[in-house]
Amino acid sequence: MVNNLEFADRLKIIMDYYHLTATALADSIYVQRSSISHLLSGRNKPSLDFVMKILDKYPTVELYWLLNGKGEFPKTIEKDISPTPSLDNEEIKISSISENSFENSEIEKIVVFYKNGTFKSYKP
Repeated sequence: MVNNLEFADRLKIIMDYYHLTATALADSIYVQRSSISHLLSGRNKPSLDFVMKILDKYPTVELYWLLNGKGEFPKTIEKDISPTPSLDNEEIKISSISENSFENSEIEKIVVFYKNGTFKSYKP
């Protein structure tokens, strides 16, 4: 597995896996064809909306792999064959997270989402 691929390279891998042209990918996730072209050329970075459309349409794409190149593609999709419990038969418990639970935690990554749909990721 190669981890130092750019977003455009990972997008091309997805297209190859699903046998899609840039036009077919754009049509499948309802974005402009020029958006795909700009992402593949490296001119633009993906918006959050674009990333979410890829994840919604293509379930084998793992978010962390798509954004950072870490993880796996295609991801293994496990089917849960256990019956889904009925809400009538189960008591739902809501727990809160206290500030104390974060005291000994280290920050792995900070992601800032902008109103224009883009984002930046920072690692300490």
